[in-house]
Amino acid sequence: MDHDLEELRRVGGILNEAFVLLRSEEKRLAELQPGRGHDNSAGSPQQTLIGVGEMIDGLRRRMDGLALYVGFMTLGLEKQAARERAVLRYTPLSVPSGVNRMARPLGEDTVKAMHLLRELGTFFAGDFADEIDRTLAVPEATYPPADWDAYMKAPQREGAGNADVTP
Repeated sequence: MDHDLEELRRVGGILNEAFVLLRSEEKRLAELQPGRGHDNSAGSPQQTLIGVGEMIDGLRRRMDGLALYVGFMTLGLEKQAARERAVLRYTPLSVPSGVNRMARPLGEDTVKAMHLLRELGTFFAGDFADEIDRTLAVPEATYPPADWDAYMKAPQREGAGNADVTP
């Protein structure tokens, strides 16, 4: 097994705690803004709910993959475990990029969830902790952009091969 069970338990616990915090944030936001409205600009209530929802889905998928990996390894199903292991260390889809859609100031539960997930910076491939820091430092929602042409030409987009790009 590539990871010891204690490490996987720690990772699963952090993922689950962040998931619960984001679900709480989603509920709070939905109560503040009944219906999603029609404003699609960055930071709108609709985009904020989409952002938190995408992060919840990303965490759920990563927790499912972690559970499958541990289950397959425990059962001795090496081939199936290898498939799950191949994606286990990828960052959860839309985490932290879902924050780019969200209105500022971010809710307390969102910030807590991001700080918890930051602890997994060495577990996930890439610079996950730094991505979280950069995302939290941005003073306003940035996605979707008001000017798509400028967005597509921006220097950070040119080398973007990261699978964690909010569509």
